[in-house]
Order: sequence, then C-alpha cells, then structure tokens
Amino acid sequence: MAMSTAPKPATPTIAQQQRALLESLPFSDTQDFEDATRGLVGRREPSAVTDADGTVVWDNSTYDFLDGDAPDTVNPSLWRQSKLAAIDGLFEVAPGIYQVRGMDLSNTSIIEGDEGVIVIDTLLSKETGAAALALYREYRGNRPVKAIIYTHSHADHFGGAKGFVSQEEIDSGAVRIYAPEGFVEHSVSENVYAGVAMNRRAGYMYGAALDRGPQGGVGAGLGQTLSVGEVSFVPPTHTVSTTGHEEIIDGVRFVFQMAPGSEAPSEMLIYLPDHKALCAAEDATHNLHNLLTLRGAVVRDPHAWSRYLTETLDLWGDEIEIVFASHHWPTWGNERVIGFLENQRDLYAYLHDQTLRLLNKGLTGPEIAEEIQLPPSLENAWNARGYYGSVSHNVRAIYQRYLGFFDGNPAHLWEHTPVERAKRYATLAGGVDALVAGAREAFDAGDFRWAAEVANHAVFAEPDHAAAREVLADTYEQLGYGAENGTWRDFYLGGAKELRDGQFGTPTETNAPDVVANLTPEMFFDAIAIQVNGPKAWDEKLSIDIVLTDLHARYRLRLANGVLTYTAADQMHAADATITGTKKALPALAAGSAEAITAAGLEITGDASVLGRLTAILDPGDKNFAIVTP
Repeated sequence: MAMSTAPKPATPTIAQQQRALLESLPFSDTQDFEDATRGLVGRREPSAVTDADGTVVWDNSTYDFLDGDAPDTVNPSLWRQSKLAAIDGLFEVAPGIYQVRGMDLSNTSIIEGDEGVIVIDTLLSKETGAAALALYREYRGNRPVKAIIYTHSHADHFGGAKGFVSQEEIDSGAVRIYAPEGFVEHSVSENVYAGVAMNRRAGYMYGAALDRGPQGGVGAGLGQTLSVGEVSFVPPTHTVSTTGHEEIIDGVRFVFQMAPGSEAPSEMLIYLPDHKALCAAEDATHNLHNLLTLRGAVVRDPHAWSRYLTETLDLWGDEIEIVFASHHWPTWGNERVIGFLENQRDLYAYLHDQTLRLLNKGLTGPEIAEEIQLPPSLENAWNARGYYGSVSHNVRAIYQRYLGFFDGNPAHLWEHTPVERAKRYATLAGGVDALVAGAREAFDAGDFRWAAEVANHAVFAEPDHAAAREVLADTYEQLGYGAENGTWRDFYLGGAKELRDGQFGTPTETNAPDVVANLTPEMFFDAIAIQVNGPKAWDEKLSIDIVLTDLHARYRLRLANGVLTYTAADQMHAADATITGTKKALPALAAGSAEAITAAGLEITGDASVLGRLTAILDPGDKNFAIVTP
C-alpha cells in the first residue's frame, strides 16, 4: 500500500489554543468572583508573613499582578482561576463560620462555639497558621481555640497546628484534636518514606523557585503555592472512624462522613446541621483534583471518591445550604450546592468508567488520555476544569491503578534507561546536533510536544550540549505558557529554569522534625530500612535490641542479606548490642555516633561498634537529584 502523502493537520499554536478557550468557555459568568469575595471581613496588611528570623514564608501580594486580561504567556483559563485563588482575607461563610483564604495553599475554617472556636484544618506552616488566627482575632475577638479538626492526612491541612495552639495547651488537654482513622500513619508515612523525592518534585509542582509574574508562577490551581515556614505536627487526641458519628464541641454539632481512599488515604467530610453547612474537605473543590499528584503518591480511587459524594447527597442533600472546603471558595443555596456536588461526583465517575471502558478495548494509558473528552456539561463547568489534576494525567493514573506500569507491549517490558535510549536515538539521528536541529524544527512549527521529546533525548545523550539545553528550555517555556493546569505550568517552567540556571533543590520540605518525631517505632525502623544501601550491606550481619522504657517495648533489629528487619517477638539469642531509652530519642540512632546516642539520653551496652556499622551502610536521599538532566 502506498504511504499517504496528505499533509498532517498543523498543531494549533498557543495563541490559537487560547483563542479557542476564550470562545468556548463561559468567561462572561462571574458567579465565582461573587462567591470568592462574598462575606469579606478584612485582609492582612501588609500581606507578608515572616518567621522568627524575619524570613518571608508567605506573601500573597506577590500575586498582585493578576489583574486585567490574561497575557500571551498565561493560559486565559488558568489566569482566571489564579485571580480567584489569590483573593485573600477573612470571610464570613455564615453566622458563626469563618474562613481565612489566600494565606497558604489551603484554607483554614474557624467555627465559633459557646466559649471559643473550633479550627478545621490549620494550613501548612506554623507561621501562616498563627497569622490566620491573628487575622480572625483582629475582627472577632480573642476567643480561645477549643479544638482542631483535621479533615485529612496532607501536610497543608495539619502543618500549621502549632500556630493555633501552644505545646502547653496540647499537653494539658485543654485542646482536643480530631482526625479520621489512619491519620497519623498516613500523614507521617507519606512525608517520610518517599518524602525526599516527593519534596524535590513538589518544588517543581508548586513553582517554588519561580519568580511570580506572567512569565513565571501564577498559581497551582488549587491555591497559589506552598508557604515555606515550619511544618508542625500535633497528633490527634480523638479518632473518628464511622460515618454518622456526631460530636458536640463547645456547643457546636459536628457530624462526620468517612471518605478514606478518596483525595487522601485518611479523609472525612464534616456536616454542621445547625448551620446546614458541609465542609467537603478536599473531595469537592472548584477544579478537577488529582488522582495521582505530580509530586508522587499512591493512586487515588475515583470510583470510591464519586460514591462518597453520592453518599453525601443522600445524607444531607435535602437540607444543605452551604458547602465550603479546604481550598477555594464556598457555594451557597441548596440548588447550586447540589449542582456543584453532582458535577464533582460525575466528574470522577466519568473518568473512572470511561477509562475502564477503553482499557478493556486494548487502549493504553496515553491513548486513552488522548481519546477521552468530558461531556459538554462538565467541559464547560468551571468547577470541573483541570487546573490541578488534569484529564490527561488522571486517566493515565486510573490505568496505572488497574493495570500497572506495563501496557502489554513486549517492546516496553525491558527498555533501556533514559540515558541509554537517548544515546541510541542520537546515533540513529546522526548525532546530537541532528537531534537538536530536529527539535528546533518542531519548535518552529509549534509542535512543542514533539520538540520536547526530541530535545530531551539530546540533553540526556549529551547533558552539557548548550544548544540542546537551550531548545529544551525554550520548549518547556512554551508548553508552560499554554498549560491550563497550574502544576503542569510549574513543572514546565521549573524544568526550563533548571536547564538555564542549575538545580534549585528542595525549597519546601514537609518531612520536618516535628513530623519525624511522631513516627511510631515501627515506622522509624521502616524509614531506616529504606535507607539501607543493599549492595554495600551484602556482607554485613548484625543485630541490635531496642528497649523503649516509656512504651515498655522491646524490638530486635537484624541486618542480613542487605535487608534491615525488625520484630517485637521474644528472641532466644542475645543481640550484638542493646540500646535503651525513650521513643523520643530514637532519631538519634540515625546519627550513628556514641556522642549522639549519649546526648539523646540513650544507653548502649554490648558491642557498641554495631551502631557505626549500621549507619555506615545507610544511604539517605538526595534533596537535589536531577530531573531534567541525567
């Protein structure tokens, strides 16, 4: 058969894509702007929040450039979303319900009780949490915090706790802390086990190193970006485990709905029946959320997610008048609330069901991502647009959830590494210069997706090739300018920045000391085991008993075959060494020195050298590992 010589359709330019969005989406609908400004009580002036050393950890005024129409360098739909997300201040949601928005990536909600307040979610940093509470008290009085409720196990919802309450209040029991079942395990493990890699990638995802402006960071869609203050962790004193569980806290009724495995492994929604108001946590926000966040996480379950929202409607749909959430702005009025929740429910159900339909026809994840189009009713709904999650990467996440990394094509079963593939592509093309020329040709034609693939091979084949880095950076920049998804934009522009200026490391870290300190002994041992350099430890064999006097617990650690294992079972034979102390002192073990052990109040008996032998084969993560270059 003769090959067709018909020209392929030209790839739309960024300008053409943006014009298409302006013509197809309902930009004349201003309801979201009315809702985002409704109930404004006051704003923090000046906006900047600083830490104890005077370092700015948050400054919403850096987004003041978000005014007027979108420039050519920002997708107009993302520009609109960023303008909305940057609206900051203290807002009255309803009598007795207030929110501070625009003080971090997330919101904090403050419910007034008989004597004090109940805080729902605490932002990411202690400093922004304290600033949010101060803003509330400036207008509503110095009401004491009676309780904190964590809706779910992500750091931007618990990290600011010590900005709202002191350690003394926590220790005395004056403040109750509520969280869904599994909260501690999931909140700590997510930020520690893969924390180094997640935090490095989060620097890309949230545009942490980008200058704020029309050619840089404009927002992440779910909020503007992460604060960079101190992440704290206050464990819950009360665990909620069943839907329908009711608590009266400082005279306010709270009814809980469990939603594990939706937006977070441990999550719950909260209904306030006396206010007819629902806190939707992060299961219903004004965008398509992530099923697999670009920083990395366990793939979320869109089927369960949609079913929880059906349950929400079944439980309270007849009476609910307000829905507010841990991000974005509230929605008022029963009819609008129902429409909003149904849209969100149907969004996740549609992506789930259609992905399964197509994968059962043999399509792969990337093919399904190109194939799926949302129905017009969702495509044209602002609250269903892909500002944070996207149809493209969410569909591929669903495929991964059900079928894994392998698409069934044997050619993909044992591929070369990216560097080795790149070298072979360069040879096939006639050298890196030929790859660069091909990438530049695709760039000039506006085919930025192909230009990125070709230029990426050039950079991986020869990382110091200036022209290759230049064309790849230029390509990432154009892809970023066209992206509707805020985190895609940040990744593209972050990649361009590192290609031009060098690696920026990890600006924001959620695996903070306060989080690590709350590891259970088992989780701490797991965290150490993850760091064992297997090949280096092949010939090492040792055992250590850990005796924790405050927990009345004893563990046997064993290193053999390059693996660190542990057990709490009684042992027949003595260990090489025994370390005795309290759980609080456990992190000192990672230091590996007798001085650190002694300083932490730990006592070691037996062969003290085994600790040094253990730490000698530990291989901690690299906070500055390469992403856009090999």
